Amino acid sequence: MGFTELLQEVGGFGRYQWLHVTLISLPGLMMASQNLLNNFVSGIPAHHCRLPANHSLYNLSHLQVDDKTLLKAFIPLDSSGSRLDRCRRFVEPQWQLLATNSSANISQLQTEECLDGWTFERSEFLATTVSEWELVCSLRPLKQMIQTIYMGGVLAGAIVYGGLSDRFGRRSVLIWSYLQLGILGCSSALSPSYSAYCVFRFLSGMAVSGIILNGVSLKVEWIPTRERTLVGTLTSFFFTFGQMILAGLAYWLRDWRKLQVVVCAPLFLFFTYSWWFSESARWLVLNRRSEDALKSLHRVARINGKKDIIDKLTLEVLHSHMHKEIQSSRSSYTAYDLLRTRGMRRISICLIAVWFSTSFAYYGLAMDLQKFGVNIYLMQIIFGAVDFPAKLLALGMLSYLGRRVSQAACLFLSALVIFANILVPTDMQSLRTTLACLGKGFTSASFTTVYLYTGELYPTVIRQTGMGFVSTMARVGSMAAPAVLILDEVLPALPSVVYGGAAVLAGCFACFLPETLNLPLPDTIEDVEEKWSGRSPAPKQHEGASLKVGSSATVGGVDSTEGMALKELKEAEGTGLNAL
Repeated sequence: MGFTELLQEVGGFGRYQWLHVTLISLPGLMMASQNLLNNFVSGIPAHHCRLPANHSLYNLSHLQVDDKTLLKAFIPLDSSGSRLDRCRRFVEPQWQLLATNSSANISQLQTEECLDGWTFERSEFLATTVSEWELVCSLRPLKQMIQTIYMGGVLAGAIVYGGLSDRFGRRSVLIWSYLQLGILGCSSALSPSYSAYCVFRFLSGMAVSGIILNGVSLKVEWIPTRERTLVGTLTSFFFTFGQMILAGLAYWLRDWRKLQVVVCAPLFLFFTYSWWFSESARWLVLNRRSEDALKSLHRVARINGKKDIIDKLTLEVLHSHMHKEIQSSRSSYTAYDLLRTRGMRRISICLIAVWFSTSFAYYGLAMDLQKFGVNIYLMQIIFGAVDFPAKLLALGMLSYLGRRVSQAACLFLSALVIFANILVPTDMQSLRTTLACLGKGFTSASFTTVYLYTGELYPTVIRQTGMGFVSTMARVGSMAAPAVLILDEVLPALPSVVYGGAAVLAGCFACFLPETLNLPLPDTIEDVEEKWSGRSPAPKQHEGASLKVGSSATVGGVDSTEGMALKELKEAEGTGLNAL
């Protein structure tokens, strides 16, 4: 019998598991805030060039003209002619433009850059990093760079903390990540400069990755196999609720420093109660700490009301239950095995494209809410709420249409919606908002699908290594997404063309993936080759294996615990939904 059967003996999904899952999932409310925080912390207020001191509106108030009308003498209109230019001003006041029937040729009037800085409106935001450090006009790319640096931290954290969790345990790294995010997140609010803030955000991103990866690992390793799908689906909604909570907090505070503190302060609460968690018994046994594993199992049995099993559960029984895991851990696989054979290579290349493009399009839509012209706080709530039907739709499609059709359909439909939004005039805000919500919904459904699909395509012996490898591509996509938004300076529609084009390309790759609906999961690489490539691979020698019992392979920060039971079906389905 494997560790799953051992969990059933100490109570299955009992009182301890309910508390354990709930407490680990609660920080998901704040993880959404961290990932999407830049929408509000670095929101761009309406602004225009600051007037020279000798032309202040206060000194010109005797003209009996309201301020907005008076500004037309100092600030030219932008190319649309509907609002004041944000980056240019007239060299000399053009009083003739205030006349109702003025026929002056504005294109011939001499303008200059905002030499005295900018004036920012405070109706939508009281203070943001943009208004504080004047990240507008020529410095506008620095605004998007904040999110790219943060996502770089998430990628670095996946690599660093994934490896540390294999060495020091999931619980220890999770506790440290809570503390790191609490301290560094709150410290970000005290940043004296743009550079300091970027450093804090990078380190905060590392902590976020540590929380997500180790939280998921610690959670699922205490949950019996058959409950993982339902639990994973339900706990993924913590992230969805977190998106709407962020909108409420941002609307209430409207000051980036206060918002930064409020979304990070709860991490100290999570840090405080995280000491209650039990370390993964599986990890403890495979790291030669069987006595500690036995104590943890006794504790779980006691909380679950299974006190009668405590005396029966000894070290001999524990080792007997985990004999299969220990034996399977003697063979090791690396990232090279994901590309070594024909069938695995086909699967890995296609999944790289799907993961990258899904994350790329998702964060491309979610990280630029101001372009839709709708109240940004309302837009955030709508974007969060659309995830509910999107995830339910994905689960329905997966059950009736199959994995391949669902994956390709979600990507093609998201691309179609993104392209359609390019053709909608900017004054049709309701239609643009609706299409944007549909686009995010389809990309969210694509995320749900690809987590399940990946878990079913990769064999058990290398499943978590494969998940780590392809999810690294998702992190790269999330880093690239904010940078692409800068292209709207060249052509407003260009970012959407890039996002939609990536989704189309990934949809084409998805069509080459094999179908896995109602098929048993492959256990070995040989199973994959026999099923989907039409030939068996050459036998592999393991004498020079680099991993030992009790260790795990980490690629891109997602740990591959060799002790995973071979019959733990659809593990990725129940856990991957949280990584959104």
